Formats: sequence, structure tokens, C-alpha cells
Amino acid sequence: MAGLLVIHDTDGHPEHKLKLEKSEVPFICGGCKELGFGLRYQCPNMECDYILHHECGLGLGYGRPPTQKFFKKCDFQFHRQNPLPGTRICDICALDIRGFLYQCSRGDYDLHPHCASLPLTFTLPGSNEVIKLREKIESRCLKCQRKERASGRVQGLSYVSSDGMLCYHVACLKEACLDNWTMGYFQLDALANEERRILALQNLAPNQEVRIRAAQSANAMRGIRLLITFLKLVVSAILGEPFTLVSTLFQISQS
Repeated sequence: MAGLLVIHDTDGHPEHKLKLEKSEVPFICGGCKELGFGLRYQCPNMECDYILHHECGLGLGYGRPPTQKFFKKCDFQFHRQNPLPGTRICDICALDIRGFLYQCSRGDYDLHPHCASLPLTFTLPGSNEVIKLREKIESRCLKCQRKERASGRVQGLSYVSSDGMLCYHVACLKEACLDNWTMGYFQLDALANEERRILALQNLAPNQEVRIRAAQSANAMRGIRLLITFLKLVVSAILGEPFTLVSTLFQISQS
């Protein structure tokens, strides 16, 4: 599905058309109300702060998710608000839906537009290790230390390494990224300080060693590098790959 350079949200922001831009600055999407980075549609009026995720803008433009592959039997349609009674939960991140959404025509599944575009797999550079988006997991989440992250009937999905040793709930990943932004750890000037980078990484994996030290064994160093590469890939997926921020945050793995 081709991208759109300009969109017009005639209901939410009729005054001006929105232009596709790339930014390293975080924002709250005016459509889905979720945190966003990277590609976004923004009003060219300098006095206006109306911004949409790239994926939310594509939903407005096309009415269907461009890349959703996990729920293959569902016919998803775009809605500005939930058309059904009651609160809806995203079936990928298991968090509340507060605005724009894709909903299965049968009403069985609901997705945040950004969640609908998350990649199903990654390959760790320099190895045969594959990270997959999965429903059932065996290991505990690096953030919450639980195997399940559910909200009502919705289980939510997780990114898991092929050996099953590294796991991150999508919900926990989104919350950890929001926490890092709220605490100022995702500001580029803060990440210029190595200790702030360590704090940002430690917040992503609070029970893991994230600092490479000269006294560590080769196996310990390798494990930390694999952990940090895993975190780099899944954080990039959630943030929409804002290159400067992600590369700055994870350059500590080379220390």
C-alpha cells in the first residue's frame, strides 16, 4: 500500500491539510491518543499542535490496515471511535483504545493503528536469532517479570527470541517507552550522558545487567550484547525507528 504525503482530516482538523514529516521529538497522537515517534502527519501551521501517527493517517486515507498480518482471517475497518458499546482493548498490546482504531467486521478484534503495523519478525544482526511476535510465551517479560499480560478477555502479544529466553510484552514495552519519555530519558541531550543512557536501559530491563564491564566474562558480555540488541530492535518497532534516538540510546552496548 502506497504512502500518502498529504492527508486531510476533515472531521478532526478541517482547517489545514497535514503533511508527512519525520521527527526525533516524541508526541501524543491526536487520533489514537498514544505516544509516537518518527514519521507523523503534522499541521504546517506553526501555532497548531495537531499531529497524527503515520499509521493513523493511513487509516484515515485508506480505511484498512496496510500491513496487519497477525489476525489473517479478520476484515479490519478503520473507525475514528469505537462503534460498539463498552470499552475496547487492543488485541496486540492489551491496552485501552481511546481513539482511532481498526475493528474486525465481526467485532471480535480491535487494534490500535500503530499496533496493527508492528513487524511480526526480526533477525538479530550477525546471528540466526529470530525475534517473533507471539501470543503464547514460556519465559517472563523483561519488564514486569510475568508470563501473561492480559486485560479482560484480551491476552496481548509479546516479542520473544527464538530460544525463548528474551521476552517483552508489547504493553510493557509501550509503557516503558512512555516512562522513559516522561522521565526525560528519551531526550537526545539527556542521552548524551552515559549514566542517563544506563538509567534508560535499566528502566527497560530492570532485573537485567545492562552495563558491560571489563571484569565480566566473555559469556556475560555476549549475553548483555544480545539483550541490548533485542531491546534495540523491539524499541525501534514501538518508536517507529527514530534513528538518532535509538542509535544514541543503544551505543552503550559498544562500551
